[in-house]
Amino acid sequence: MTTTTSLGLHLLAQMDLSDAFSEIGGARFVTGLTMLIHMFFAEIFVGFAIAAPVLQAWGARTGSPRMDRLAHSMARFNVLTFSTGATFAVLFVVILVGLYPRVTTSLFTHFFYFIALAMLSMALALWGMYSYYYKWDRYSVLNKKRHTALGFTMGFFIWAWMMIMTGIDTYMVTGGGPGRPRLTEGTISSFSAALQGIFNPMFTELLLHRTFANLSWPAFALAAWAAFMYVRSKTAEDRAFYDWSSSVGLTWGVGFLLLQPLVGFTIVYALKSSAPGGSGPASGGSYERLTEGATSNLLTINLIIVVALFVLSNVAMFLGAERNPDRAGRVPIRFFGLVAAVAGLYAVSPLADFPFLYMRYIMMLVMILATLGAFITYLRGRMRFRYGSPGASYRAALMLLGVLAAVLALNMGFMKSNSRVPYTVYNQPDYTVEPSPPPTGFGR
Repeated sequence: MTTTTSLGLHLLAQMDLSDAFSEIGGARFVTGLTMLIHMFFAEIFVGFAIAAPVLQAWGARTGSPRMDRLAHSMARFNVLTFSTGATFAVLFVVILVGLYPRVTTSLFTHFFYFIALAMLSMALALWGMYSYYYKWDRYSVLNKKRHTALGFTMGFFIWAWMMIMTGIDTYMVTGGGPGRPRLTEGTISSFSAALQGIFNPMFTELLLHRTFANLSWPAFALAAWAAFMYVRSKTAEDRAFYDWSSSVGLTWGVGFLLLQPLVGFTIVYALKSSAPGGSGPASGGSYERLTEGATSNLLTINLIIVVALFVLSNVAMFLGAERNPDRAGRVPIRFFGLVAAVAGLYAVSPLADFPFLYMRYIMMLVMILATLGAFITYLRGRMRFRYGSPGASYRAALMLLGVLAAVLALNMGFMKSNSRVPYTVYNQPDYTVEPSPPPTGFGR
């Protein structure tokens, strides 16, 4: 089967598909849409793969059956949806080979050893996932530590896969950084050259950002799912479980959301440091295009969604705090939420640079600190929550949070990829976003 697949990709790479998809938005539209659909499922998969064994281990430590049930639900979701994400991943590779044969083959040869390691990590992650899920009833009772270790295997190896893909992705955005080896056609690069490409100026920052994001927005998705499932629940036990699950999703989502703007700032700084310099259209690097060029509007849209996510998180925590029998904490959460909303709105308003340039960043920091205050207050109150009867406004806020978090995650990927246009690998003119015919003599 592997030989057949390789031959199929080989033949596809020799076809001239440079004018394909012109009637449905063009090659970039189809390629980008396919990747975004894949990323939607892949990000949830990574988040749940890491979170499920943590919840199970925590449940074993505290004796909470709810954590074990939630961990099982996460693993089940991954098993059921993995094929969907994998299908779009394969479709994405096929489109890349057909529309961009030059850059695809060059990336494959330049990062050959790391792509092989990524595929090995994926195989081990799948082994861990299926062993973890299908041996649940057997090992979760007889040998819980061994069973939890299988779950951590799933989480670790899928994170290793994400780490390698992040290195290749950031290489395409930064061009590897000043003085790094460029892509070459036809020969497999040395391991050290590939390693230099992986550890480019943006790698560490984006890896941290993606790790936190894959634990944040899937948690919001979990909260939205639990809010929806609460409506369909028939028993008091199920309603209490889904209400509790929505609180867990909100807590994890907000906790990791607090880190995102801080790490995001370091990403932009890393982009600036990777600028090639000199003169010409690429002199400012992807940073210049992101902050001043054609994609600066995407950065503005992204900032507005971030503020909306922070404000709505405060609203959800305020509404959720009513489950405390004394309703303790609602007053300080309301205060912190109002501060966060005012600071966030100021940060995205036309007055953001008044009275001085860095006022936008100060207001963003105030928004983060105010949300942190609301988060700590909410956590302290959770110890006395009574689950089973959440308000309709709370459930609506969670569902909207899940949608907003998904839009934010996908917009970030769209914004980052467009920051390197017109290049597929920044500042390397041989590799552009325009579809191209196969290289002369390709495959010989």
